[in-house]
Amino acid sequence: MTPTTNSPTRHRLLGDQTWRADAVCQSTEYNPVDPEIFFPEPDETDKITAAKALCNQCPVRRTCLDAALEGGDADGIRGGLTEEERQPLHEKIADRLDYSRVNDTIAGRDIHLTKAERRAVIRAAFRHGVTEQRLARLLKISEEHAQKRYRELRRALRNRDLKQTETATATPEVGGERLGRDDFGTAA
Repeated sequence: MTPTTNSPTRHRLLGDQTWRADAVCQSTEYNPVDPEIFFPEPDETDKITAAKALCNQCPVRRTCLDAALEGGDADGIRGGLTEEERQPLHEKIADRLDYSRVNDTIAGRDIHLTKAERRAVIRAAFRHGVTEQRLARLLKISEEHAQKRYRELRRALRNRDLKQTETATATPEVGGERLGRDDFGTAA
């Protein structure tokens, strides 16, 4: 099952690193932070606890975690999670489906999408009558590729409808024998 969310968060644009200025881990003259605290050895539990405590106060914690997962960062503590805690998320990132990210993309925002989210954008765009040219711009693909994606989606929808029709009109069976029209008796 694909994990889905529908959170109202503002998503990071492709290549956007401006969120780092709001991160608690950024060392300033008034808030000196040792960056080594975020790269502890597995047995340094005091450093891990201190780093997670800072992350828990951070206003961009979710964005930091998303950036680490999307960028494949496997080292250090990012978004309040250790390398070991992020590992299962790294493995499942391609299947993440966040509808707020899909909606932001349809609205024209240039955000990082997973494979599942890209498929959802194609379905939503098709359902809302978005042209192939606009879909191509949204997903940064060629118009020919957008046409191909719409063709594949139309074929999948048609095949799904055909399967539903076959299931609905299938002849019932009792005891392994197919029942015909005469086996149901007459209506009173």
